[in-house]
Amino acid sequence: MELLTKSRPLFITFEGGEGVGKSTQIRVFREFLEKSGLQVVMTREPGGCDNALALRKMLVEGDADRWDGLSETLLYSAARNEHLREVIRPELKNGRWIICDRFADSTHVYQGEGRGMPYDVLEYVSNIVVKDTWPDLTFVLDMPTEDGLYRARGRQENMFENRFETIEDSFHERVRQGFLKIAKKNPQRCRVIDANGTIEEVHERVKNALFQYLQEKAA
Repeated sequence: MELLTKSRPLFITFEGGEGVGKSTQIRVFREFLEKSGLQVVMTREPGGCDNALALRKMLVEGDADRWDGLSETLLYSAARNEHLREVIRPELKNGRWIICDRFADSTHVYQGEGRGMPYDVLEYVSNIVVKDTWPDLTFVLDMPTEDGLYRARGRQENMFENRFETIEDSFHERVRQGFLKIAKKNPQRCRVIDANGTIEEVHERVKNALFQYLQEKAA
């Protein structure tokens, strides 16, 4: 626990495909950090501020083919720019930890692996928007694609925000593999978390991965 309280404020993201339990784990993780005495901001993408929320509605609602890969990339990046400008960078500067549901990795995966956008284009746009504000630590929640989709398609609370859930299963398998590729390519930042099991079991895996990361940084 001392490692946690002595750490500088971290920017932590949760990534993964549909239905892997990101929202639940982020909520539980925030409670854990706050009980440890840390100041925490919980946010999500697209969203986090008024301008980004206006774009969120266009991106997560409607028909699956409403936008092509390039339009999605630009819209998500515009929302991310506002989110960074209005929330993430100021809150980090003020000494608060940021935990975010999705970030630039999702654009690389959904629009790259999923929609077929060229990687160099995605990298170029990310470098313009994100600059040096990449997450310190990313948890990639992983489970078999069919299990995540079964969960996601059975939810009622976000029944209007289901644009991506309606896309064919092969798209989502490419998404899953894309996240695993990013994790393999960025082992210092990314930790793959088995998302199967109870909420408590997955949370323990997340906590263990966090402390492993802090120990590595302190070594």
